[in-house]
Amino acid sequence: MNKKILIQKGDITKFDGDAIVNAANRSLLGGGGVDGAIHRAAGTLLLEECKTLNGCKTGEAKITKGYDLEAKYVIHTVGPIYSGKDTDKIFLESCYKNSLNLARENDIHTIAFPAISTGVYGYPKEEAVPIAFDMVIKWLEENKDYNMEVTFMCFNDEIYRLFMTMNLGGRSGRRGQGK
Repeated sequence: MNKKILIQKGDITKFDGDAIVNAANRSLLGGGGVDGAIHRAAGTLLLEECKTLNGCKTGEAKITKGYDLEAKYVIHTVGPIYSGKDTDKIFLESCYKNSLNLARENDIHTIAFPAISTGVYGYPKEEAVPIAFDMVIKWLEENKDYNMEVTFMCFNDEIYRLFMTMNLGGRSGRRGQGK
């Protein structure tokens, strides 16, 4: 498998790969948006395992089994609540980097990300998408010895268009193509 970035429109809970990333809240006990959808689709055992993790700090990542999902694992990461401060970008970059590092530690080679923090956490999509895309490219470049396929799973047309603009816009080091 070559390293590549794919962009798809769809439901992240239906991703058939090694892992999906959950844009979680600090408790890891479920919530709204993608977090709630993942918890509902994975079943009650996901919540039971999440209770043993003692939450998660912003920018960090923790892993659980996927239970009733197609994906074998769920990597939970807590994105920043948008404040307009420089730390927002640092925390958002950390979500992607730490999720990919945790994936590598667990021999995960196919992973799907949502657009972290762009829902109820209010991160402007036009700012968040380039941060996500560039951080994934940077991680792939820094981990050339590791085969990884990253999918940005876009829930709606707006996010899909923004990611496709990044992919087709000649970003340095881009891998793969949109689907």
